[in-house]
Amino acid sequence: MQITDDLQKLIDILPIEIQQALDQHELRDSLVEVVMDLGRLPEARFPNRAEYLSQVPVSQEQLNDCIERVGHFGGDNRAGIERTLHRISAIRNRTGKIIGLTCRVGRAVFGTIDMIRDLVGTGQSILMLGRPGVGKTTALREIARVLADELNKRVVIIDTSNEIAGDGDITHPAIGRARRMQVSRPELQHQVMIEAVENHMPEAIVIDEIGTELEAMAARTIAERGVQLVGTAHGNQIENLIKNPTLSDLVGGIQAVTLGDEEARRRRSQKTVLERKAPPTFEIAVEMQERQRWVIHESVADTVDNLLRGKPPTPQVRTVGEDNKVTITQEQPAVKTARSNSSWQGGEEIIESNLTTMRSPGWRETGKMLPTPQVATGRISGVGEFDRLLEESFDRFGYSPTPGPNGEDLPLHIYPYGVSRSQLDQIIEVLNLPIVLTKDIDGADGILALRSHLKSHSKLRHIARVRQVPIHMIKASTIPQITRSLRRLLNMDEPGLGDEREMSLFSRNGSEDEMDALEEARLAVEQIVIPKGQPVELLPRSPKVRKMQHELVEHYHLKSDSFGDEPNRRLRIYPA
Repeated sequence: MQITDDLQKLIDILPIEIQQALDQHELRDSLVEVVMDLGRLPEARFPNRAEYLSQVPVSQEQLNDCIERVGHFGGDNRAGIERTLHRISAIRNRTGKIIGLTCRVGRAVFGTIDMIRDLVGTGQSILMLGRPGVGKTTALREIARVLADELNKRVVIIDTSNEIAGDGDITHPAIGRARRMQVSRPELQHQVMIEAVENHMPEAIVIDEIGTELEAMAARTIAERGVQLVGTAHGNQIENLIKNPTLSDLVGGIQAVTLGDEEARRRRSQKTVLERKAPPTFEIAVEMQERQRWVIHESVADTVDNLLRGKPPTPQVRTVGEDNKVTITQEQPAVKTARSNSSWQGGEEIIESNLTTMRSPGWRETGKMLPTPQVATGRISGVGEFDRLLEESFDRFGYSPTPGPNGEDLPLHIYPYGVSRSQLDQIIEVLNLPIVLTKDIDGADGILALRSHLKSHSKLRHIARVRQVPIHMIKASTIPQITRSLRRLLNMDEPGLGDEREMSLFSRNGSEDEMDALEEARLAVEQIVIPKGQPVELLPRSPKVRKMQHELVEHYHLKSDSFGDEPNRRLRIYPA
């Protein structure tokens, strides 16, 4: 890395006694800032320590002398030194008189963004997060230079405090060919952001410290106009932004949604849940935990959705070693040892609500069954309730192969009744589910039954009630319904659209004709029926293949019909 700091220009504005102390200091080149408060000893701060530079307290004359050597203090009480990146911040008393100065060293570090250079070139908007002093502004400066000089983009920097491109009217060479727009007053930053897009036709905009709701709205407007946005925000992690009502729009915004009974049962959740309101303004987020260790969220939307559903995200961790090589690893979150209280509420239909607690074989003799607490399903009321839901989202985790709510061990022992054994074996094998089919109802953790068969079998219902084994019913012995029921038994989420293992379940012999037909149905559902809400007609197929397509459509919770005469009989898929 190459570092440019113009340190001597900052030292020259300080009182003579402080200049002499710094010129002879062994850590001079790693100076972070100099603090001068009226009536107190001047202090120098270095990366790992701080020390006094003089035994004589700072006087008002010394402060006034420094103020005269720097530029004008703006509405944010910041000033600079022309053609440098240094920042001088003022502390005022109640009458507006300056009684303290923080003189911070500004450095241009070339090569500081090697960890995310591949992301900068994608054209996606990037949000930088981190504590003060971790290097956010330095990274922004380098990103602006790379975008302008190496990627040949039209770049405009919104420089509210003249901290990115330096003080004065002539920009610092560290930003390369990027242009800079100054802001007269901090509260007008959002207006200058919009003005930059409307007047100067940028391909990328760089903005430091997005901190107000107006600035967040301006950032969304810019991103929706197709301009790449690179900025920083207050907060160390994405969780901080989600909990910040002012800035949550940067990651899509959060809203409380009241679900219907069927949807709440399908999700295995309470009726009032939190969801992301809109697509995030920034597609990528970078948490700058240390100068050499950054956590990358390549899909902010997925991270926010996971957090709101109580699942830990799995971001990338990028570090730089002493040899300047970038190492990329995938962060694996810690898994909690308990599942949510409502994990056994999601079967297709559960007979006898007091039978929803389970243990491994042998628990019934111990008499130590614990009840599953009921989850409130009332409507949301007030900010306090919203905050409570938000906290609960971060405290819950998704499915993991661990003991259940009452200590039952995996694999689960399921007693099937009226359900195709071959289909069950196929699903368990293909999806690698921790389930064992048993013929012994005494050792079962649950019963999976076909509704039509169970209605005429009162003896089975009586045995289940006496032995406190929950019964999960399905309407038909089809792949989608069996798969859905098994997943809910294990408190697992529905798979992503187009999951290859799920697709293989619907094929009988895996022939090319079957796979083509299933792929045709999948693409029709995912690209037309669901996003556009339009019905779709598929190509003519044989009755056996059409049946597979019907099952696949049912997997997406959609309806389909066959129409026409053989051999041109084909499938029509309807939107929900």
